[in-house]
Order: sequence, then C-alpha cells, then structure tokens
Amino acid sequence: MALLVLFAVSSSALGAILDGADWWLPMVATAAVVLGAGGLLRARGLGPRLTGLAEVGVFLMMVTLFFGRGSGLLWLIPTAPTFDRFDSLVRDAIESISVQNVPATVDDGILFLLVVGAGLLAILMDVFAIAFRAPALAGAPMLIPLAVPGLLIDGGASVVTLMLAAAAYLALLMVDQRVRGQVDRWRVGGSVVVGGVGIVAALVLSVVMPPLGVGSLVGSGSGGLLFGSGISPLVDIGKDLRRPDPTPVLHYTTTAESLPYFKLLTLDRFVGTTWTAQTPPGRTELSLDQLTRPPGLGAGVATAESKTDVVIDGVATTWLPAPSPAVAVDGLNGRWFWNDTAEVITSSNSTTRGQQYTVTALQLKPTPEQLRTAGTSYPEEILGSLDVPSPRPAIIDETAQSVTADSATNYDAAVALQDYLRSYRFSYDTKAPVVNGAEGGGVQVIGAFLESKTGYCVHFASAMAIMARTLGIPARVAVGYLPGTRDVSSGANTTTFTIDSHDLHAWPELYFVGIGWVPFEPTPSRGTVPAYAKPNQSTQPGSSQSPAVPTAIPRPTDNQPQGQSTATPAEAAQAQTVNAVAQVGGAVLGCLILLLLPLMIRQGRRIRRRALIRSGQTDAGVAWLELTDTARDHRIGVYGTQTPRALAARLAELPAMGGTEERAALERLLVAEERERYDRRPEPGARVDGVERERDLLVVVGAVHSGATRFTRFLATVLPASLLPRGRGAAARDTRKLPSSQA
Repeated sequence: MALLVLFAVSSSALGAILDGADWWLPMVATAAVVLGAGGLLRARGLGPRLTGLAEVGVFLMMVTLFFGRGSGLLWLIPTAPTFDRFDSLVRDAIESISVQNVPATVDDGILFLLVVGAGLLAILMDVFAIAFRAPALAGAPMLIPLAVPGLLIDGGASVVTLMLAAAAYLALLMVDQRVRGQVDRWRVGGSVVVGGVGIVAALVLSVVMPPLGVGSLVGSGSGGLLFGSGISPLVDIGKDLRRPDPTPVLHYTTTAESLPYFKLLTLDRFVGTTWTAQTPPGRTELSLDQLTRPPGLGAGVATAESKTDVVIDGVATTWLPAPSPAVAVDGLNGRWFWNDTAEVITSSNSTTRGQQYTVTALQLKPTPEQLRTAGTSYPEEILGSLDVPSPRPAIIDETAQSVTADSATNYDAAVALQDYLRSYRFSYDTKAPVVNGAEGGGVQVIGAFLESKTGYCVHFASAMAIMARTLGIPARVAVGYLPGTRDVSSGANTTTFTIDSHDLHAWPELYFVGIGWVPFEPTPSRGTVPAYAKPNQSTQPGSSQSPAVPTAIPRPTDNQPQGQSTATPAEAAQAQTVNAVAQVGGAVLGCLILLLLPLMIRQGRRIRRRALIRSGQTDAGVAWLELTDTARDHRIGVYGTQTPRALAARLAELPAMGGTEERAALERLLVAEERERYDRRPEPGARVDGVERERDLLVVVGAVHSGATRFTRFLATVLPASLLPRGRGAAARDTRKLPSSQA
C-alpha cells in the first residue's frame, strides 16, 4: 500500500504535460494489480525472485487483456498477433508524440506507453523495496514521472506534488521500519534531509534550467525532449513568428510563374481537439523515384511545371520543405520517402541540414467553373478529412452557415469563407493570441479567435479548415513557408529568394473531386490569393487583398560582424541549452553522489553484516564490530586498545540504555564477544541463533540512535565516522555528557 501511494502521487505529476486526467486511473490500476499480485504470491510462500517473474507475467496478461483486442489466447496470454498490435500502438504513440505539444492529448498509443511504463515502474519499486529490502531505492523509479515535466515545461511538477511525493516516500520508509520491528529514527531523519535536498534541487532546477521541451519549427529539428520532438506545428509557428530576430532557413531559385509556397507537413486529423499529422497505413515508404502526378488530379486540369533549386541554410527537420505537389526530387542525401496522401516528403533517419536539392513541381490552374462543378462523391481515404471534434464552440458552425448562406456550391462556400477571413473584420497579430491565452489551432482556440477576430496564420488557416468541414467540404491544414523575399545581392542573370523563420506560415487545403487538394489563402496581409480563388473578391471597406506578386515581408537588417560565429540563433540557443543542462545536471548529480556516497557505503556494510549474523554462519565478532562502528558513528569515544567490557560499560551508562531489555541484550552480545575472543572452546550445548543475535544488536543499536541528539544522528547518517581510519590508540572525541564516574 505504501508503494502504491507513492506511485499514485508521483505519477500525478504527469498531469502538467498531459491533457485531462483519464490516463491516471489506468496507470494506478496497473500498479495496483502488479503490486497486489506480488503481495498475494509472497503471502503464499513464493520466493522473491519467482515473485518478480510472476509479476511480469501478471502485468503482461493485463496489458494483453486491455490492449490486445482479443488477439491473446483466452484474452490473456499474448500471441504473435498480440505483439503486432503492441508494435502498432507504439508506432502510433511515437507519431502522436512527435506532432503534439504539451499538454498532449492521450490517445490509445500514448495510453499504452503510460500503462506499460506504470507496470515496469511498479515491478522495479517492488523489487527494490521488498526483494532487495532497500526501500530507499524504491523512490528512484518515481523520479522519472516527477522529473519529466521539468524537462518539458517551465516550472515542472507543482510544489504540492513534490511535497506529497516526499511525504509518501517518508511514509514508505517508516512502514518498512515498523515491518522490521524497529523504528530507526535516525534513518527517518536522514531521509527527511535527503528528501528536502531533493525538493530544493527540483525547485532550483525548474527556475534555472530552461525546459527541453520548448521546440521550434526552425533549429535542430529534434526540438523537444519528448512531445514536439519534430516540428510542433501550430504553437511553434507563433513562437518563431514572434522571434525578434529571424533565423535563416533556405534560399532558392525557381522557374515557377508565381513564387511557390514551401510545404513541410500536413495536419489532417484531430487527436482530441488538436490538429495532428496522420501517416496513412501502408503509404509511408514510397521512394522518391515513385513520385507521380498527385492522386485525384484529373487530366483536364491545367498545370504548369517548374523547377526549384533549394539550398538549406539553417533549418534541420525530417520534413523536406518543397513546392507542392512535387513530381520529382533530385540531389538529396540520405533516405527520404514520399507520402502521396499528405503530399509531403519525410525521412526517419536523415534531416535537411546542409542539403541541396532540386524539386520539380506542378502549379495547379483549375478554373472556377471546374471547381464549381466538382462533385461530392469523395474517395474513401478522403472521408476522414470531414471529421470535426464534438462538442465544439457553437460560433464555428454558426459563422460557417452565416457566411456561406448564399453559396450555391462548395467552391463558392470556400471562397466566401476565405473572403470573410481576409475582410476588414479581422486583423493579423502574432501577439494577441498569447495575451488572450488562445495559442494553437484547436477548436476551442478557434472559437475564441472567431470572437476576438484577431490572430495569425494558424488561426485563419484552422478556422477556414474547421468551418469547411462543418459544411461537408474535406479540408486540412498545410504547414510550411511563404515564398520569402528577393535577395538584393543576387546577380542580374539569377534571381535568388531567401526564406527565414518569419516566413513560417499555415494555410488550408480543400478537396475537390477531379482536382484534388487545392490551397487557399485566408490570412490577411500574408501570402498570395490564388487566381482560381478570386472571382468573388470582397468589396467591403478596408478589404485587404494581396497583390498578384507575393508581398515582401519586412525583416531586420543583418548586422552580424565579420568573424562572428555563423551558427544560427536556433542552433546557438540549442547548444546553450544543452551546455546549461549538462553543467547544472552534472553539478547537481555530483553533489548528490558526494553527499550520499558515505551513507550508501555505510548502509551497504550494515546490511551485509546483518545478513551474516542472521544466517548464523559467522562468529560473534561481526555483531560486536557493527556495534563498535555504530558507537563511532555517534561520536562515542572508542579506543584502539579498548576491551569489549570497557566499551560495554561505557555504553551501559548512556541514558537510553537504562531499560532491562537493552542491558540484557548488551550483556548477551558482550558475553558472546568475550567468549569468542578469549575462550574459543564452544560452550557445552550452546547453539548459535542468528536471528536472536541480530535482534539483540538491533535493540542496542536502536538505543544508541534514540539517545543521540538530532545533530549527532544527522552526522551519523551523512558522515559516519566508522568509515574513517582509527587513531593510534587515541580516543575519538566524545560529544556526549557522561556521568562523572564513567568520565
């Protein structure tokens, strides 16, 4: 029960990075089943090692029952299909984690990882606390859920959670002492000190150490330590757009008639209320030589082919920035794959860092009439792009219906939504969503955005995509870069364009039968409205329409001095974070090891001696040696030439040794030691009872502990003097006030 309470409290710290609380009960239930099974089996006399193996078996059957979908034998015993199911859940979890920000929505894959982690942590706690009889080590596995929030978000786990975890850890130690039949108050006091140091260290780290989970769309591409470990699409766009100094991404030349958007990834489904990228099953490993005309694009739709030469400057991601839809890519290093449903290029083990490549892409030129006459018999793989989370703010459906009330076709409705969002009613502002607490593109955020009518590209793109879905139009959100600006230093014969982090952008894509995915531009003052989306341009006062050519986005002048490091700010920030983490973590770890090393060495020596005594396979000298070292630890003077009876007389004068039980136990230990030293002939009929001898030792040692001052007990715990070499016949300093007769 003490282990379970510690687990329940510590695992609740994950609430800082996970959405809702439905995940917590399955974790606690898993730990309860594992720990309960271990307790029952031990009560039936099963050995500690076999109990550990049995706990693993019970845990595996539990996971099979709840996650195997009936693939297990008798629903409990895993089979080959069960492990295939587990593998699928792990893959789903990794994919979900890579695209979510904190607090993350717990889907089936993430819940599977949480339950598996709960079972493994519970088994480790049980092994440490009961099989190895080292309850102090049982708290080590719980550092994982307590520490993870501090690595991903500012502030980490709450102070209340840390305090409750420390209290649960202390309760575990106290329970263990009562089970042993002797409450060692000195050990409990030392645990309080160690727990206090741990809490203070956690609080200090949460203040001085930047969270590792703050990902960025530009930079390393590995971004966060856990969630958002690739591109964190919607929230990180806002973070990068708000950078005071933009960071370089890439530069390019192109033969395109109009400058292209560079697409990175596609967000096409919801996990809870958050947009995520779905990798369609069976379509994740199409090699780049399998690039073809986009699925769904009819032969009657006009297209223009272009070639774009790209040089990566600062971005390092596993998503390739490229004009879309691409039909050929040449010059890439590493293994890259094409996803023909999402129309993106990805890699599992390569990044864009240092890449130079050429993309052949198509620019779609459908006519308004082709878009108006597109049917609604959508392919089966497109139907998922009609899903909208429910419940959702009523303003989303109401606005969509109101704006498109006079629209006769899906195309007219799409243009009406685009014109409404680009009209004078809305304003572009990268900071307003942060002030109003509406960061990201989930349905709740979009509801707030439609009320305030102030936001940036994430909100405009998400709003149009969500409203389109409520009208029965398949829609998704693309994430990438605007075309950037012309490089004034480029030569007369070659026009080079540069893209930086301020060019990050999101835009919606809507599906039309016979044409495929068609991009729109609902964000005012950003990007370019495609020619096919301009027949119903708004005439409202103050309407904001982009010109035919992309608007150059103002950016600060690069004043980098000659000889200064060429590392981008994102790379420098990442390196600084890694160095800071390494320095702080190394310092804290080093201090903890130095502080706890004497305690651990002394505790290990004590456990080993008691095991020998309990087995009855050693002489009385081991028990007397442990008693002598305990006296030294508590600063009781022990002479190098002191006889056992002299030391016993000294101990008998201690105030805590006045009880009959304590004196009798000390006398038995003394007699056994003297007989061992001076008369090696065994006493006729004598039989060594190791358990009784250990009990006598615990009684005397407990009296020495309880009679010491708090400071002396602290020194005995953290700085045990028995680890130091004894002086040459001199007495150690005695901090106790003994009766004058003994002095």
